Amino acid sequence: MRRKIPPMQTLVCFDAAARHESYTRAAQELSLTQSAVSRQIGALESFLGVPLFRRTRHGVALTQSGAAYARQISRRLEAMERDTLDAMARQGEGGSLSLAAVPTFATRWLVPRLPDFAKRHPDVVVHIETRTRPFLFADAEFDAALYAGTPAQVQSWAGTRALLLMHEDVVPVCSPTLLPRGKPVTPAAVAKLPLLQQSTRPDGWRQWFDAQQVDAPNARGGPRYELFSILAAAASHGLGVALMPTMLVEDELARGELVVACARPLSGRRNYYLVTPERADAGALLQLFSDWLAAQARAG
Repeated sequence: MRRKIPPMQTLVCFDAAARHESYTRAAQELSLTQSAVSRQIGALESFLGVPLFRRTRHGVALTQSGAAYARQISRRLEAMERDTLDAMARQGEGGSLSLAAVPTFATRWLVPRLPDFAKRHPDVVVHIETRTRPFLFADAEFDAALYAGTPAQVQSWAGTRALLLMHEDVVPVCSPTLLPRGKPVTPAAVAKLPLLQQSTRPDGWRQWFDAQQVDAPNARGGPRYELFSILAAAASHGLGVALMPTMLVEDELARGELVVACARPLSGRRNYYLVTPERADAGALLQLFSDWLAAQARAG
């Protein structure tokens, strides 16, 4: 079956022109003439039957349809480039996986374990990009995602299935300079300290104080940080107390940069999952990685 796809050179010209919103700059990038780029865009508009650019006083600008098409084409060209580089690097052997992952979990837990996977499967390349929230696999070039969330959040991620890797325990940590003699304090004393918030978990402190049966009027107050890595750094520098998964601050605790402010962990609110598109055949390579990841999670 012949596919209804424009020529690759035409799509490359459109991608460059869309990024710059300039035929002249696109031509410079591609080592073409401005008129050659203009002809390619004209041919693409005729092929689609849709105007992609409109003339302005300063050159050209994307139409609404052009902007939407540019987003799709850009993603697919980037995916083709990654696949090409993989094939060139591995000379047709092995394969590659593209993972979306919550940043701190990838940095602190997954990456230190990846040398084991590389040793077992030296012909497989694992790419990692950060994502903190659910997305549509159909609109992204990912094979799987490492995600932290509640069971309800995972169940609501449409078109996916999830493998539970591990449960999460969170505990208050801070610089030892914030505590009397650097020793743990009571939950009520924690409530009087500056609290650092995790922006994707706005109720984290509220849940922890409720579990300790402590009244904390300022449970939702304090500076907010999106990533656990920033939260850990802020706590290490004495800005306040952070509610952190213990697995993500093992190094800081071992070095004494952080200490447990109150040894009352809260369990079971969030878990870590490997999320994959819901389809009958996950692929041998993804299954291989999934089995290895599950074994690593069981080992702790």
